[in-house]
Amino acid sequence: MVAILVSGPQAEPVTREEAKAHARIDGASEDARIDALIAAARADVENRTGRALMTQSWRIVRDGVPRGGVVRLAPAPVISVDAVTLYGADGTPQVASADEYEVDLVSAPGRLLLRSGRFWGARAMNGLEIDVTCGYGDAADVPAPLKQAILMLTAYWFEQREAASAGAVAGPVAHGVAALLAAYRMPRLQ
Repeated sequence: MVAILVSGPQAEPVTREEAKAHARIDGASEDARIDALIAAARADVENRTGRALMTQSWRIVRDGVPRGGVVRLAPAPVISVDAVTLYGADGTPQVASADEYEVDLVSAPGRLLLRSGRFWGARAMNGLEIDVTCGYGDAADVPAPLKQAILMLTAYWFEQREAASAGAVAGPVAHGVAALLAAYRMPRLQ
């Protein structure tokens, strides 16, 4: 399974002003750097947790239908399944109708059950594509611990510029971020 970002978030879960206040940064001379660090911190939190924080679109690509017909939908949380496309042996796409599958939006990760009684594609590689909308919604919907982790990473990377270029986090900050993210980590299953 491969998850491909189709369209990223339109905003960040933490504002520049929030990050500057957290890091005690005055003035506007570092605004572009702060914006870049917020985006990097959000991406790091998403990568560590397997979750999309803000609304974004993803395409999940599989070689075929797993045994039992249940497909894991990640990243979490899944807001909606927008399309299920199957590819025949000749590469011809066929969009499945919504009554041919069932979606579990409650579980994290979400799941899609392909109903039995239908042939679910013949292409051996990348024969199934599922387009999903993921995320908590807007910034107000993102859990506070995840926002706090972004603020901590942004402030740390601002102060430790060499660490920011390497993506490293050391000492108490690393432990604090790990503790904030622990309850939100998704299992990494294929």
